[in-house]
Amino acid sequence: MRRRRPPKATPISLAVHPAEKACFEEAMADVKRFPAPPIPARPSPPAPLALQRQKDELAVRTALSRTLNSDEILEAGDEWLYLQQGQSPALLRDLRKGRFRIQSRLDLHGCTVEEARLELAAFLHEAQQWRWNCVCIVHGKGLGSPGRIPVLKRLIGGWLMKHQEVLAFTQARPGEGGGGALQVLLGWRRHQHYRT
Repeated sequence: MRRRRPPKATPISLAVHPAEKACFEEAMADVKRFPAPPIPARPSPPAPLALQRQKDELAVRTALSRTLNSDEILEAGDEWLYLQQGQSPALLRDLRKGRFRIQSRLDLHGCTVEEARLELAAFLHEAQQWRWNCVCIVHGKGLGSPGRIPVLKRLIGGWLMKHQEVLAFTQARPGEGGGGALQVLLGWRRHQHYRT
């Protein structure tokens, strides 16, 4: 049995009769149009999150929470001193007295923690290629850091102690950067590979 199709809907006419239009216009003759309301001001966007700063602060807290072996490092006041286990104390004494010529230097002023870590790794790799034995790493005195804490100084000392080629380091002499730099003594084995 075939279904019947529903009858087509009759289109509604939207045309306005001229008499109705004239009547409407006459009724609205005294009406004044209100101005459009002002567009509401957009709220200020939230301040951007300082993600890199948060990462740096987390890295600092992690690194500073790591306890160091007292045999490895001595802190005399504000000075870093390090001598690899098994090395002669005379080596550190000579380094402090400036008896080793600095062959290259790395300046880490203005670096974030992660940038400083990468720059230091690349610098040690270059030092191995050139067989440098004494280098200077300028980390700054931390005067621009929150609380004026020398964050990079603490971190760089810890990073250097993890590398077996670092025999000793000490605060640089006044003419080489003083408390804002480290003099680092390196020793290279004949077939030593650099560790990242």
